[in-house]
Order: sequence, then structure tokens, then C-alpha cells
Amino acid sequence: MVRDDLYITVPSLFRCPISLDVMKSPVSLCTGVTYDRSSIQRWLDNGNNTCPATMQILQTKDFIPNRTLHRLIQIWSDSVRDRVDSPDSHLSGDSCDKRDQLLVAMTDLESGSENRFESLEKIVRFAKDSEENSVFLAKTEGFVALLVGFLDNVDGGVERSVELLEQVVIALDLVLSKIENRELILKNQKEREGESLHSLLLVLKQGSCESKIASIRVLKSIADDTESKLLMAEKEGLLSELLNLITPEKDVNLIDNSLSCLVAISTPKRNKAKLIHLGAVKVFTSILTSNLSVSVTENVLKLLETVSSTKEGRSEICETPSCVAAIANKVLKVSAVATEHAVTILWSVCYLFRDQKAQEAVTKANGLTKILLLMQSNCTPHVRQMSVDLLKIFRVNSKSCLSSYDTKTTHIMPF
Repeated sequence: MVRDDLYITVPSLFRCPISLDVMKSPVSLCTGVTYDRSSIQRWLDNGNNTCPATMQILQTKDFIPNRTLHRLIQIWSDSVRDRVDSPDSHLSGDSCDKRDQLLVAMTDLESGSENRFESLEKIVRFAKDSEENSVFLAKTEGFVALLVGFLDNVDGGVERSVELLEQVVIALDLVLSKIENRELILKNQKEREGESLHSLLLVLKQGSCESKIASIRVLKSIADDTESKLLMAEKEGLLSELLNLITPEKDVNLIDNSLSCLVAISTPKRNKAKLIHLGAVKVFTSILTSNLSVSVTENVLKLLETVSSTKEGRSEICETPSCVAAIANKVLKVSAVATEHAVTILWSVCYLFRDQKAQEAVTKANGLTKILLLMQSNCTPHVRQMSVDLLKIFRVNSKSCLSSYDTKTTHIMPF
């Protein structure tokens, strides 16, 4: 495509093969070739029984409206009109050309072109160029549905390719945050028994770090109701693969996104039980003792707080003394959010569950002193009440509290 100050060349896919004009009502014959309705109708009315472009004999003279191409032509036409009516538009000629190329790439995807991988790469590059481009894609009717079609493997039965799916999930990740209605993906995965989850899991297992993060972010985006969360947990290998990505040697951003996704998925009781059964507590303990980023620590503690709300989770935490010690160690050391999660877990295992091993682990980790110091800080009423409950369990009276506080000097980090 070429554009200059005098004209804008029409993308060839938007021209009718018969009239060579921009199609107003594109329809496709049984041969797969698309024409403008009025042009092909005249051809057929003149007694022809072949496809004008391929000269194949038509098995049927019926044609099907090509709604996707019609929509893309309309978007392109509106873009051209805006350029003509608003010569001072903020869009540069280069940006306009990129949008024209994008529409052609989307048409290639819809038509099942062999260049679909290259088309997806163009789309991803376009979306990464600017926030405005991502918004443009998100508002393009049918674009998300087109991508989801690849995830569901309903685009002509084409075999899943990891490289292709990587581009799909990266593109989806770039636009999902720009749209409010994600029901399409939810609806598809429910009706097709989680076919899109199969593709997302494939990327988690075999994709690059970038595409894995994108796949995780897409999973998190669609985990917005209980049914979807249960469906994800029931997908064989999905939770275990997310846990496999949470190891100290992995990329910190990958770890953080995996944890964040698990936070979103883990709220149903059935999902908590499955995480515990998969050994999540040991995985979380390993990360907690690795001293990674603040966000990672907060997400790990949030997940441990979630599993501690069940009897099985509390038991698993208590059977892992290093876990309790690591939790106590994070009080007053990371952030106010991390401290609240840590105190809630300790309150759960030591006060509610009254586990002796957990109490001993807290004592050995100097947790009692931290609780005393926490009460002297500007903590929330909720945290202060849990601290009071913990002190009761450890049978600490006000005199010993004061004594412990006066005889120890520990720095309290400001939040």
C-alpha cells in the first residue's frame, strides 16, 4: 500500500475482483473467493456457472455474506474519511498506513491465509507501538472473537502451533485490559469444555517467558466468576503448571504473575483443597525464604492466608516449621500489606488452630517480639486485635510485654 498527499491506495483485499471497486456488500462463493454482491449477482444472472477468479464450476450459486471483511472495510473507510475531513488529525501518515496494514492482516487471519503467523506478528507489533493502538484493536468489532477462535481451534480445524498461539495470547493480553466485556472468552471456554484453556496451558508449558506471562495474564483476566475459577482448576495440569513456574530460579516477573493468577483462582474451597494437595505450601515456603520482590512476597503471603482458612491448609502449614518461621520473619519487614497477611496466618494457625508446633516455630523465630513491636506501631485495628489474641495464646501479660519491649531494640520499618 502507498499513501501520499493526493490519494490513499485501497488495500487489494477490499477491491471486488470483478469491478475493482471497494466492495460495499462483500459475499463469498463456495470457492472461497469474495466479490461485491451486485457484481457477482450480475455475473450469475448472465448465465455464468463458474467462479470469475478461479474459473471453477460452481457446485452451488449460493453465496454467504462476508461480515468480517465488510466490517474491516467499514473501519478502513471511516479511517480514510477522518483523514480527509480532518487534515490536522493527530494521526501521522505512517500511523494511518500501519492501520491500513493492520486491517489487511486481520483479513488474512479471517480468510485462513497461509501468512497468518506473519499477520499476527504485525498485529502484535502494532499493539505494542502505543496505548492508542491497543485501544484501537480492543474497539475493533470482532477482533477478540477472532483471537479466541484460534485458542478454541475452531478456525478451520488448523492444528495448534505453539508459535502461533504465543502470538495470539500476547495480542490478547495487550487488548483485554482495554475492554470491559470478557464474556466471549468465558462463554467459549464453558461451552467448549475449556478448549481455550488447552491452548493457554500449551503456551505455559512450551512458550517463551514473554508468552507464558501473557498466557497467565489472560487466565487471570477471565477468572472473574466462580464457575470460571472452578473450570480452570479442573483443567488437568493447569494448577500444577502454574506452581512449576514458581521456583526461585525463574524470572521474577513470571513468578509474580503466576502467583497473582493463583490468587485470583484460589478463592473457591475446592480450588484451595487442590492447591494444598499439589504441595503448594512447600512451593510457597521456598519462594518466601528466597527474599524476592515486595510484590512476590505479598502474593505468597496472600495465598498462604487463603489456604490457612481451611483445616487442611492450616495443618499443612503447621507441619512445615520453616513455613511458619518464614511467615513470622516477614512481620514488620516488607510492607504493611505483607505484615497483615503474615499476622492473619499466624493468628489462624496459633490462635484458631492452637497448634503447638506452630507456636514453637513462632517463638523460635522471635515472632513474639515482633508482635509486641507491631502493637506499638501504627497498625490497623484489625491487626492489633489479632496481635492481642496471639499474646493471649502465648500468655504474655502487660508487665512482660513492657519488659520485652524495653529490653530489645528492633527497627520498625515505616510503611
